[in-house]
Amino acid sequence: MTDKKKTTIVLFSGDYDKAMAAYIIANGAAAYDHEVTIFHTFWGLNALRKDEKVKLKKGLLEKMFGSMMPRGADKMGLSKMNFGGFGPQMIKGVMKKHQALPLPELISMAQEQDVKLVACTMTMDLLGLQEEELLKNIEYAGVAAYLADAEDGNVNLFI
Repeated sequence: MTDKKKTTIVLFSGDYDKAMAAYIIANGAAAYDHEVTIFHTFWGLNALRKDEKVKLKKGLLEKMFGSMMPRGADKMGLSKMNFGGFGPQMIKGVMKKHQALPLPELISMAQEQDVKLVACTMTMDLLGLQEEELLKNIEYAGVAAYLADAEDGNVNLFI
């Protein structure tokens, strides 16, 4: 009996299209019976943010970061052709026409397929994000935990 293949992805980007690519790859790998981890760090954490505002006690700098970052996967901008926020609406229209799943649904699908979604605790500290602001059923860990997963990975990607 062979060991299960492992795929790890570092999602560093906060761009909608790049996060979509990470989740499409993750869902595809999970469908091929890979053990999949997505390690969300820096702006990639925005994919895990809840859509609604969560009232928490924060310092000035943490409040500023929170207000500048998109709240939830569906509010993320595009890496190219953002056009002041109009670009994401255009791409979402094209995706709907071609029956492609939007990012929030890809995230839900990944959770249903037991893709391990990990929020980087060091980055959360730096940006002032708290667990209550992120989706349920995700894990919290530092870079050492990611490296332990990646060490045995058959596929390791940085997006």
